[in-house]
Amino acid sequence: MISVGIIGGSGYIGKKLIQFCNSHPFVDAISVYAATTINKALHQIFPELQNQISNLIILDSNELSYSHDLYFTALPHGESLKYIPELIDKKKTVIDLSSDFRLNRLEDYTKWYKISHSFPSLLKNKVYGLADLFNNNEYKYNLIANPGCYPTAVLLSLIPIVKYLSDDILSISTVAYSGTSGAGKSANTDLLLSEMYGNVRAYNVNSHRHQPEIEQMLFSFGSKFPFSFTTHLLPISVGIYSTSVIHLHKEISQESINQIYNDTYAGSYFVRLRETPPNLNWVINTNFCDINVAVKKKVIVITTAIDNLIKGAAGQAIQNMNKFFNWEERLGIINSGVIDVQVH
Repeated sequence: MISVGIIGGSGYIGKKLIQFCNSHPFVDAISVYAATTINKALHQIFPELQNQISNLIILDSNELSYSHDLYFTALPHGESLKYIPELIDKKKTVIDLSSDFRLNRLEDYTKWYKISHSFPSLLKNKVYGLADLFNNNEYKYNLIANPGCYPTAVLLSLIPIVKYLSDDILSISTVAYSGTSGAGKSANTDLLLSEMYGNVRAYNVNSHRHQPEIEQMLFSFGSKFPFSFTTHLLPISVGIYSTSVIHLHKEISQESINQIYNDTYAGSYFVRLRETPPNLNWVINTNFCDINVAVKKKVIVITTAIDNLIKGAAGQAIQNMNKFFNWEERLGIINSGVIDVQVH
């Protein structure tokens, strides 16, 4: 049994982490830390959780207890740097859901996030926790960088192709769409219902901070080709949908591609290979990533859907915790009361 501290527990992702941990058979104590909701009862922040979870009181993140075995940091970029170096120094296990430790190179972090990294040595001494593609024995460090929501959807769909067909790829172009919860709880005029209802728009064109994270991983699996990444905002609260178009030097059969994906995800419970392009509502409130791959001569089109708050954040973080401790990866996720397992 372990004790868990959740730093940044009053946001959308923090709520999911609390629910998952509360349902986990090997988590026997939870403390929730925040900066702006100190001393409030959990049900005051999340009224829907009243009588579902013991009446936790939000603690001051500036008075952090170092008594927990594992910490989740669900904070904006730059904020995790205030806590993680000391936690690691005290030999604690940390799963960071911010972007502060996802990139491997200091210069990339400085370029894309415009702040100085206070502990660059940890950029090398961490696990990039793309849970469905890595075995438990690859969790060699006690700092796990939880992938971003867009990178989770895009990388799970592209890595099998890049790994096996890198020399045959001319280019990859990915267009992805997100719900507004990806921006967090902070007030933003652009995300108001009156601004987003009936509307779709591209944003951060050629400058999205998740692009170097995606490219870093594609490169590690053999990428040698141009990659473009364009994000859009949808008038919904939750979900990510991506479409990637891959151009090849030569033709390939649907059967060959199917074999690659079946082999890659044969042991992955949370990746579902679909015979048709997935609907977004198939994955909302679940930890599943649904992928469809369609081939026509020299062109491959991959469509992917995930819940950005669960598969793209809290659910994958619990998977990473399970893998780190060599527990069954579904513990605390399936039958947790958080997700609705849907059959389609």
